[in-house]
Amino acid sequence: MNVIVPCYNPPEGWAEALVGRFTAFREAVSGWAGETGLIVVNDGSLSHTTDQNFKRLSELLPDIRIVSYPLNRGKGHALRQGVAASDADLHLVTDADFPYTIASMQQVALALRDHGGIVAGNRDTAYYDRVPAFRRWLSRALRWMLRNVLRQPVGDSQCGLKAFDNQGKKIFLETTIDRFLFDLEFLMLANGRVEVTPVPVELREGVMFSKVGWKILATEGRNFIWLLLRR
Repeated sequence: MNVIVPCYNPPEGWAEALVGRFTAFREAVSGWAGETGLIVVNDGSLSHTTDQNFKRLSELLPDIRIVSYPLNRGKGHALRQGVAASDADLHLVTDADFPYTIASMQQVALALRDHGGIVAGNRDTAYYDRVPAFRRWLSRALRWMLRNVLRQPVGDSQCGLKAFDNQGKKIFLETTIDRFLFDLEFLMLANGRVEVTPVPVELREGVMFSKVGWKILATEGRNFIWLLLRR
């Protein structure tokens, strides 16, 4: 199994936190997952700490694989590059700060082992008590659209924790959206082609939420309309 994470301008101290959480996950699945690797995609980072972070990553985890390119393209593009570079039979994608509990990640991996296809994390209701009001409203509005307009089997397309086998990998690499709605595109492309298994997941303590700017909202609004028209 490979774990693939994107990053953009990682903060100081991020390397130690990432390796610590990855190591905990690798130990949690070591009884059945075989060798578990980590692929980090540097999505055109500009931060002056970037070189230090990646040097430190390689020191802490010598077998890590780092995929880099010079221009920031967005999370969807970054994860496609990482997934394309993965040579494992099973693939798990998450965010660079490992925002979900190790137990949640383990449950997603176990569900993939047992069911194959695609496993999609589904955030519990407590998640909405921890996010800013505007982001909470957006998430709930999208959930409503998934159920009532798109008729998707998974009610939480934007959870950043997913896992899939090589059949799911093939579909993942068919996505074209570079930023956040690639998750929804992935599930829409998978609908009716492979089994998609939702698994409840929980955020770990101390997760910090990024702001959603109007520029991103405008871009993703266009992407959402495009997805509606192509379905």
